[in-house]
Amino acid sequence: MEGESFYESKVRFARTLADSPEHYQQLLGILLDQRFMGGGRTQAAVGAPRQVTAFNCYVSGTIKDSMHDIMAKATEAAETMRKGGGIGYDFSTLRPKGDRIVSLDSRSSGPISFMDIFNSVCKTIASAGHRRGAQMGVLRIDHPDIEEFIKAKNNKTELTGFNTSVGVTDKFMQAVVDKDMFDLVFEGKVYKQVYAPALWEEIMDSTWDWAEPGILLIDRINEMNNLYYCETIAATNPCGEQPLPPYGACLLGSFNLTKYIDTVGGKYFFDYAQLASDIPPVIRAMDNIHDVSIFPLEEQAEESRNKRRMGLGVTGLANAGEVLGYSYGSPKFLEFQKEVLEVLRDMTYASSVDLAKEKGAFPMFDAEKYSEAKFIKTLPKLIQKGIKEHGIRNSHLLSIAPTGTMSLCADNVSSGIEPVFSHSYDRTIQTFDGPVVTKVTDYAFREWGVVGKTADECTADEHLAVLALAQQYVDSAVSKTINVSKEMPREEFKSIYMKAWELGCKGATTFNKDGKRFGILNTTKEEEEPTACYIDPITGDKECS
Repeated sequence: MEGESFYESKVRFARTLADSPEHYQQLLGILLDQRFMGGGRTQAAVGAPRQVTAFNCYVSGTIKDSMHDIMAKATEAAETMRKGGGIGYDFSTLRPKGDRIVSLDSRSSGPISFMDIFNSVCKTIASAGHRRGAQMGVLRIDHPDIEEFIKAKNNKTELTGFNTSVGVTDKFMQAVVDKDMFDLVFEGKVYKQVYAPALWEEIMDSTWDWAEPGILLIDRINEMNNLYYCETIAATNPCGEQPLPPYGACLLGSFNLTKYIDTVGGKYFFDYAQLASDIPPVIRAMDNIHDVSIFPLEEQAEESRNKRRMGLGVTGLANAGEVLGYSYGSPKFLEFQKEVLEVLRDMTYASSVDLAKEKGAFPMFDAEKYSEAKFIKTLPKLIQKGIKEHGIRNSHLLSIAPTGTMSLCADNVSSGIEPVFSHSYDRTIQTFDGPVVTKVTDYAFREWGVVGKTADECTADEHLAVLALAQQYVDSAVSKTINVSKEMPREEFKSIYMKAWELGCKGATTFNKDGKRFGILNTTKEEEEPTACYIDPITGDKECS
């Protein structure tokens, strides 16, 4: 809040969410040391007088194929973004372009045209403050308008309020492998047959040049969903790390791994015991947000409190691993990553079981069905036994978010599970007075003198190995960008997405620095004097003087 100090903001957060004086002291210590950081919306909203939601991300209710419902969902989206939430949509429920509307004796303009309505809503909401609205638009790979959707953002002017992703099915991926024809259908009717490898090539061309659309492996998402028995997921939040059902909502927060690095005898080590002890008070606090937060819509409140989802993850993985001497993506780095995520997974689930003993399981919990979920079966047997006997407080507990602004606030630690972007770069920060470009340096480089491997220096296989390993230990999804360049052979680039499918990932995103879309992070040479630069957050164009 305006005029609030760092200390005051953490006291506000801890006081609002604490169950007891002891819990308050535990939580406040964790927050003040920045060992854990709630998502931006969460930190801004909890205990504050402003009427904004503490939940970072939502997914729209199912959009019915009628003008009335499309406009109703646009109104709901406006209210969601006005209260600070990002939102995702599945547009696959809308009939294809040119389809006959019998009641009007006219033709449908198709889902992409209706996305313009939501795009305008997003831009309008963004004009009310410095925080831009955020949206994800999804269309299934078998929708008849998929080819138009793939190319919808092959420019710098259209659908600028959206990230876009294709909901890719296993059936389609197998058709690509088998070089088969593939049906484009709507409501059971086949509209067209396409050659699957050719359609795949269209996606690859677009994401190579424009970094969109991303890929959501929608069958994998549903297959691995803990709540497979009571919901179907068709879309995600704007960054893709939270697959959510209609009206789904999720809390985000990350443990800052750089804060668990300690020294003994001049040697660095990672304090796994401290991480494990920090998790229970954080789970308790984050669970309480379901009961104290306001929601833009009553449907979102009901969905939240019936399932009590949260998405806790990590940030600073690259910095922490590399100060220990492990090069990003190397076998030793992956072993370190595995050990950290194992502690996170096991302690979050164990803590949620303990909370269920005290406060009860989430209302949609079904002991037999939940225990049969594929992710739950990866947990240690003792935790599985506890779930069956006592239930669990939260349906989902884990997610890896991009944590860009959060990591910057933590002295610019490496973001999420990404490698260091650069040891020094320009970053555009949106303020009430307009965009401000700041030159920032990497935390590990500045504090420890560690020259970490940058995103551009990592191979695609190293990026992919980190992504695939993270997904094994996360019940929701993982936000991770695989950097590529014009030097990469085209077949190697295409294989990234095929490997992601084969490795069990729930999605994949690449960014080609030599493509037609520019990023908001821009490297600078250490020996150069910094210049005044403006990076348009919508088009990605950069101007310097």
